[in-house]
Amino acid sequence: MPQGSVEVAHREATARETATVDLVIPVHNEERSLPGCLQVLREHLEHDFPFDWSITVVDNASTDATLRVANEMSEAMPNVRVLHLDRKGRGLALRTAWGYSDADVVVYMDVDLSTGLDALLPLVAPLVNGHSDLAIGSRLAPGSRTVRGAKRELISRGYNKVVRWTHGARFSDAQCGFKAARTDVVKPLLRHVHDDAWFFDTELLLLAEHNGLRVHEVPVDWVEDVDTRVNVAKTATDDLAGLLRVARAKVTGAATVPGLPRRPEPRAAHPQAVLAERENGLLWQLFSFGLIGILSTVVTSVLYALLRSWWPPLLANLVALTVTTLWNTEANRRFTFVGRSAASGRVHVQGLVVFALYYVVTSGALLALDAAVPDASRWLEVLVLVASSVVGTALRFVLLRSWVFRSASAPSTSAKESA
Repeated sequence: MPQGSVEVAHREATARETATVDLVIPVHNEERSLPGCLQVLREHLEHDFPFDWSITVVDNASTDATLRVANEMSEAMPNVRVLHLDRKGRGLALRTAWGYSDADVVVYMDVDLSTGLDALLPLVAPLVNGHSDLAIGSRLAPGSRTVRGAKRELISRGYNKVVRWTHGARFSDAQCGFKAARTDVVKPLLRHVHDDAWFFDTELLLLAEHNGLRVHEVPVDWVEDVDTRVNVAKTATDDLAGLLRVARAKVTGAATVPGLPRRPEPRAAHPQAVLAERENGLLWQLFSFGLIGILSTVVTSVLYALLRSWWPPLLANLVALTVTTLWNTEANRRFTFVGRSAASGRVHVQGLVVFALYYVVTSGALLALDAAVPDASRWLEVLVLVASSVVGTALRFVLLRSWVFRSASAPSTSAKESA
């Protein structure tokens, strides 16, 4: 085993023996809920949690007796400490507490303990052994069990769909109040997370994935707190604005966090598997891309035919392409170019360039048709659009494969020279 691998294995073994975990609980006017929460949590930690632990209660500008109750509980429980903030905000509480913590792993959970504590060890263990960088509880992952009203269920699923479709996120539940992170990883991220309220979780996870970190997901048992004070409508509006801000940060490069540990690209362990991957990679990419392209072309054509009833050709084509491009790009990232680099701002900019070229090809064909046959029928326009879409799709595949999603496993020139 190489010397570097021996050192890594030794560090991971030492971490498992000496790991410390800090559980952060933000509270605002929770004088009645806090004592029961701490008692139940402490009992679970003492009997079912193998790591050294501490609990940090963060009082977010409470106006009742929450701070007094927290201090009393801290005096009665040696492993409990209290942090007081003069301003509200769940994100602010987590940023402050996690930033101050000297534990190896930091955890966040809601004071209502809506998430079953049996998921705590599966949440923390992958961080302690070095397998993952962040971990989240998910109410939407296979195996989870959730009890909540239809309204919150619909809003939650809808929001997480928007996160995945707009940012290509691989996690399923951004807002579950049950998360953990390795402290050495999360502290650099915190300096780039701007939200101090409910969007904090989503922004943190999007930045983590954008910078190549591994997010572990744990299915949880979760029961809705009917006494929740979250303004769902306002939170959803703020979250959508936050998604736009993060997208802009990715494009400009502001979302790239320097100094984070980079995980190596995945490689097949067996030489025959590597050979099979190289032989079948292009064939699979052609098949997957072609299938996605056919579906996209059909959808684009149908939308164009409908929109053409109200709008001129170029505008109808632009709207139809815009609607389908989001799905097309995400589908190719998930199924066609799996394992290739797709997290930097460069990829987003290049994707826009590819879309622009595709639009030029299809719109140019429509303009040429209009010049040659001014009174062309609607269906002739659709046929021309389909033919130009095929050409544009071929160009799109070449550019995506060789430029946007170029293989991250291919050694660079400098790497070859140094080998």
